[in-house]
Amino acid sequence: MAFDLQGWMQPHLLRVEQALSGGIDPAAPAGLGDAMRYAVLDGGKRLRPLLVLAAAEATGAPTLAAALRAACAVELIHAYSLVHDDMPCMDNDVLRRGKPTVHVQFGQAQALLAGDALQALAFELLTPLDGSVPPAVQAACVGLLARASGYWGMAGGQAIDLASVGGQLSEDQLRQMHRLKTGALLLCSVQMGVACGAVISEQTRAAFNRFGEVLGLAFQVVDDILDVTADSATLGKTAGKDAAADKPTYVALMGLQAAQRYADELAGEAMQALADTGLPPEQLTALQGLASMVVQRNH
Repeated sequence: MAFDLQGWMQPHLLRVEQALSGGIDPAAPAGLGDAMRYAVLDGGKRLRPLLVLAAAEATGAPTLAAALRAACAVELIHAYSLVHDDMPCMDNDVLRRGKPTVHVQFGQAQALLAGDALQALAFELLTPLDGSVPPAVQAACVGLLARASGYWGMAGGQAIDLASVGGQLSEDQLRQMHRLKTGALLLCSVQMGVACGAVISEQTRAAFNRFGEVLGLAFQVVDDILDVTADSATLGKTAGKDAAADKPTYVALMGLQAAQRYADELAGEAMQALADTGLPPEQLTALQGLASMVVQRNH
């Protein structure tokens, strides 16, 4: 019987949306809460939170209390990065998730502060004081998310991206840039889900890491493809901006058809990595479904 990915996703998405909405106080000073909520709520695929929850389930998490906090935390980091990346000093974009970017809606100073506050809130969510998350799980998730967000993760990848505009990158250099800028947070999502689950072998953990790494690369290859094949209304962000900004992409490096073949190859590698975990197939169906969704998506 085929796995119903949408049926699995819907209750999880509802829990994530409710937790995010409840976690961002609209009464934050001087309208800051409004800007934060605008940046996070009512938009986005929520892929990273879903990966956390699916990995936690796959590895036998006794409850999803810790995983839900980790899911919201990684989405807050993702949202903050988009707020800052869209600002005039970086990508200077005016459309995100089908609506004006935060700095267009609220001004640059408020957008900068909203991103800062979202980043801080992510780590606050990971460290509850009520005893609901074991200290070891808190520490593991904080370390994973901090490393994935920092200079050897998302921030470092963005620095390479900005420095590469108008330049030429080899395939290895492009892969490294995206491994940091996009892949690190997707890998971290899987790793935090695993950290919230039951104890697993090092072989199984290594296979999950491989899955997260390959999926992160596949996501970026598809993103590059969509930038030249989809329109802004479908994407919810400005289409064609990478080419217009003369940024290195997989399509520019390999050509469209080769990039599409590469995305399919990576999807196969991701599925093999899941098989290599050695876990029962029925525990991996949600992760398999999410991996297929990454490659087959149209926005």
